Amino acid sequence: MTYYARHLPHWQPSERSIFVTWRLYGSLPVEVVERLSRRLGSSSGKYFLNIDRVLDRAGTGISWLNDARIADLVMAAIRRGEKDLGHYVLQAFTIMPNHVHLLVDPCVPIQRITKGLKGTTAREANLILDRTGQPFWQDESFDHWVRNGKQFHRIQMYIENNPVAAGLVQQPQQWPWSSASQP
Repeated sequence: MTYYARHLPHWQPSERSIFVTWRLYGSLPVEVVERLSRRLGSSSGKYFLNIDRVLDRAGTGISWLNDARIADLVMAAIRRGEKDLGHYVLQAFTIMPNHVHLLVDPCVPIQRITKGLKGTTAREANLILDRTGQPFWQDESFDHWVRNGKQFHRIQMYIENNPVAAGLVQQPQQWPWSSASQP
């Protein structure tokens, strides 16, 4: 099992699927993050769910992933990580207006996966948006290793149903930037 820590601990047991979420820089005001952090105490799972609910509403902050050019390049990078680079086996993903959910069976350390995905997409997106050199993604990512098949299925459904829960579409297959809509 590998481990590293930044603001959050990151555990990667061998031969386990990993659920990863990252968001756009500035997608949540600092005061919202601090309020949720104080209210939830030490439960990182509840903290994640509340942050995700706030992100789903996309009522405040940045939502560059609403731009189809940006969402398409992030989706292409996710596919490239699996097909061309062999960094993981892709199980599920969705690209929301201000965050990304990914469920993978990693073949390399998760830190390498997120650094590669976030680094290349940040550079390309900033070029499109004419904001070269500016932060694009929030520095930290949230990850969770999947304990069993039941949890795997629950996470996969959570990811693919996220656009429905956020009120963006009626059915998961209607969201173009998700594994639910891909052949």
